[in-house]
Amino acid sequence: MDKKAKIITAAVAGAAAASLPVRAALHRETKVDVPPMPDEHVDLARFRKNLSDAIKIKTIAGKDPESTDYEVFFEFHRFLRERYPLMHEKLELTVLNRAALMFRWPGTARDKDPIALLAHQDVVPINEGTEDDWTHPPFAGIDDGEFIWGRGALDMKNHLIAVMESVEALLAEGFQPERDVYILLGNNEEVMCANEDNGAVVMCNYLAEKGVHLDCIVDEGGAILPVDVKGVIHKDLAGIGVAEKGYADIEVAVHAKGGHSSQAPNHTALGKLANVIRDIENHQFKAKISPMLWSMFDSIGRNVSFPARMVTCNLKLLKPALTKGLSYIPSAASMMRTTTGVTMASGSPQANVLPQRASIIVNFRIYPGQTVNDVLKHLKKVIRYKDVEINLLPGWKNPSKISPTDSRAFRKLGVICRSMNPNTIVAPYLVMGGTDACHYQDVCENIYRYSPFCVSTSLLLTCHGTNERIPVASMEAGVAFFKRYIRELSKAEEA
Repeated sequence: MDKKAKIITAAVAGAAAASLPVRAALHRETKVDVPPMPDEHVDLARFRKNLSDAIKIKTIAGKDPESTDYEVFFEFHRFLRERYPLMHEKLELTVLNRAALMFRWPGTARDKDPIALLAHQDVVPINEGTEDDWTHPPFAGIDDGEFIWGRGALDMKNHLIAVMESVEALLAEGFQPERDVYILLGNNEEVMCANEDNGAVVMCNYLAEKGVHLDCIVDEGGAILPVDVKGVIHKDLAGIGVAEKGYADIEVAVHAKGGHSSQAPNHTALGKLANVIRDIENHQFKAKISPMLWSMFDSIGRNVSFPARMVTCNLKLLKPALTKGLSYIPSAASMMRTTTGVTMASGSPQANVLPQRASIIVNFRIYPGQTVNDVLKHLKKVIRYKDVEINLLPGWKNPSKISPTDSRAFRKLGVICRSMNPNTIVAPYLVMGGTDACHYQDVCENIYRYSPFCVSTSLLLTCHGTNERIPVASMEAGVAFFKRYIRELSKAEEA
């Protein structure tokens, strides 16, 4: 580089460095005007009592519908009739798939598309042998004043009962929606995918047959997470799930001669399978920062303190390094790629018998933009040992479509969240697990996944695990949110 070029380069670098504080100062979230909303009355004592009692009813669905104890679900239905009499008097109720409940609240503007609120009645069972690890029995619904404990406290009887509470309260207050409002309560979300025995699929098909197109849907998925780094950021992050990953379990098997273990070859079927596992795990899907994830990073980056914004205002330049770094963190990588998990293995039925067939189950959570077929092609490409058997197991589904962030429904969600707490960052994100919402894509484009309860990350990890519980302090806001949501979204106004 000649002297002139060095001078120009130094001048450009100096100008860039000098402008950095200015760019960092301007790199702030655009202020959104949030119209004042009247306070919502919430009967917190009733909500606590009803959630506690709902947890006591073991609504566990079986993978095979015939293995489900439907009497327990009918008991839950009787419980809902007893606790929410106005809903059962004023709303139309249709029971589908034996235990799925469809409530319709007729509106005054019948020419407008209805809105829908989703929840599922079923909960996952307790892992055998872990019952004594619980602080309180998992189906006792203990309310100790700080938490309500039990299976379903976060996934998702809290959400379901909050929706019921909000509708019952609005009816008692004389509220009349303009659009029809549907409350759709599935009965087997935890065990079913897209098949004819899924309560959500049956309800969606019913709506389609009736010619019903939904304006918007809200279901479980997101939550309010405190983001607190001393001196950097102190905000609540409301993640609105605009899409969810797909799901596939794939069996990979190898074959061998078998025989007595006293005459073992250098590599048994399991030995061959070890190399297959290594190939699969060493060839992860490529990570990328999607527009929805980038939007979340950008929203958070605009809300950090000034010194930190000196970095976040340059995230675009750091994108390659950020992508690579985050790909080594499992929780972050899951937001950027299709994940691969070798979860089960089987071989010989006895210690002294060489396996004739050894197999593994690989669980894939599929990123939007990819499909189950892409996963199968990937496996065939990366496994060097070609004499393998690859079987797609039942229960798979492709990723959902991505709902828009410029819709009336998404904008209203943001406004309601900020009206509840002005210190809230609202951002779209990708739901890692599955929900009933994905089954309604044929009758709705605006599908959002959000549970309006403020919980820590550590508490969220108790879903499907031990000591699942919800903070009592988060409950009142949950009902208030759903009341505002129904008031605002049921208006007949257009986008």
